[in-house]
Amino acid sequence: MLRLSVIRPFVASLTALVVLAGAPIARADEALVAVAANFAEAIEQLAPKFEASTGHRILATTGSTGKLYAQIKEGAPFHILLSADAKTPAKLAAEGAGDGSSRFTYAVGKLALWSAKQDLIGSDGAETLRAGSFAHLAIANPELAPYGIAAQQTLESLDLWATLQPRIVMGENIGQTHSMVATGNAELGFVALSAVQSPTKPSTGSAWIVPQELFQPIKQDAILTNAGRDNEAARAFLDYLKTDEAHAVIESFGYGIE
Repeated sequence: MLRLSVIRPFVASLTALVVLAGAPIARADEALVAVAANFAEAIEQLAPKFEASTGHRILATTGSTGKLYAQIKEGAPFHILLSADAKTPAKLAAEGAGDGSSRFTYAVGKLALWSAKQDLIGSDGAETLRAGSFAHLAIANPELAPYGIAAQQTLESLDLWATLQPRIVMGENIGQTHSMVATGNAELGFVALSAVQSPTKPSTGSAWIVPQELFQPIKQDAILTNAGRDNEAARAFLDYLKTDEAHAVIESFGYGIE
């Protein structure tokens, strides 16, 4: 069981908010990046380091991978997608909306069962779930969010998916799911480990890191969209994500690196 030190609601604060309606056309040294909600805090740490080392600028907005995909398909001017899965970038490439040769796994996500209550989750989170001493269990919507799929797979592996259906509440993305738990609207929930292991804003409460064998690995892939093919800053940022400096930041949030 993890013991965590400072509670705070998850806020997907952005390097900059891109308003899709009437979004400005980016300069050659500026890239618009669509970022999966679980990676919001990591991008805040990465952006200034990238800008300091290259002189380029990135503007990032976060959301569920499913919604970001839909916005790109509808013509949103994002140059990069940092997805919460590998499937969505592959789909963009197959549909001719992204550069398949640019795809790579920038982070491997980890899942945690978390409660804002210090003693709710014991050393074996599976036993906490089986005991059922809670009214609501928050997960991200599996139809929109890869971390929601991982949560469903975990419950299915534990043979608890059907049993806990009446208690499950869903967030549109993993950020909303974290907020449900942080505000007490759900006593516990499946969240990205990065949300409770932030090096800058750690959370209090109790948590259980879900064993990898209970869900399929969450490989988070990046891809250059068609809009970013000729954008120097976008290509430079994808290169930066492969550096030791970027890897150190990513790992500090509890992600794995391939």
